[in-house]
Amino acid sequence: MSDTALEPGQGGAAPLPASHDMSEVSDWIALLKPRVMTLVVFSAVVGLVVAPGAASMPPVLMVAAVLCIAVASGAAGAINMWFDRDIDAVMRRTSKRPIPAGRIAPSAALAFGIWLSVGSVTLMWMATNLVAAGILALSIAFYVFVYTMWLKRRTPQNIVIGGAAGAFPPVIGWAAVTGDVTLVPVILFAIVFAWTPPHFWALSLWAHDDYARAGVPMLPVTAGARETRRQVMIYTAILVPLSLAPWLVGFSGPVYAAVAVVLGAMFLRHALAVLRDAQDEAGRSLTRDAPAKACFRFSLYYLFVLFGALAIDRLVFAA
Repeated sequence: MSDTALEPGQGGAAPLPASHDMSEVSDWIALLKPRVMTLVVFSAVVGLVVAPGAASMPPVLMVAAVLCIAVASGAAGAINMWFDRDIDAVMRRTSKRPIPAGRIAPSAALAFGIWLSVGSVTLMWMATNLVAAGILALSIAFYVFVYTMWLKRRTPQNIVIGGAAGAFPPVIGWAAVTGDVTLVPVILFAIVFAWTPPHFWALSLWAHDDYARAGVPMLPVTAGARETRRQVMIYTAILVPLSLAPWLVGFSGPVYAAVAVVLGAMFLRHALAVLRDAQDEAGRSLTRDAPAKACFRFSLYYLFVLFGALAIDRLVFAA
């Protein structure tokens, strides 16, 4: 993509203010996708605090590691917004982002993302170890090159494969403490990886029109709502037993296992409601409390509570 695709007066972008270099701080923060960053940071913190040796790690280094992961997530988000500025301009839920709205120049956003990427990886290496820095760099590259530039516009499996990018944070947090990657962080990676498809496909069911207008081959656009609902159910059914893996390998105790079972039952109930729902067929719009939207919202709470329970189980009940 050329950097001129959405320059002032082109591709539907609003005219770029003369003082665009003095854009509001909030616009630069928006480039970092702070909502996505919240979950990234939380899962990274959990991976860090449950890792062996975390109690002896200097607090300043722990803070530095978390900061690096947050900045790296934001950097990838900024580059994603630079690359996707053309489709963001035609989607209702993204048209007011800083680049398509003309408040930040595409070239400035790209430079911002690149510098943050380099800085976060370099600081992670200096503050912790090469393994954590290497995985952090891999996560940025995977999100930018594999998901954003390659998969997103080419295949409905973009979320499945691209979900690996969002599954790296707990592994990075663990590696920042231990300098290695063992079975437990791989399990945490797998949980987030399996959680991603039902989470995003539930979103795509009620954002179908936006994706279709932008030409993004999300599953509801290419295979229809019925198949998407079926896939939400399948991946949720895979996720629920997988969430018990930390307990099955002896890393967590009964507190985590109980929370995982309850959360899993609730997620399955939401997925089943999505599977049985047909209001998203025949071109009809979803209502505000549609099962797909409810499933999407619950999926956010699910991962926060599940990972939170793992941290509490390890730090409180296993102490």
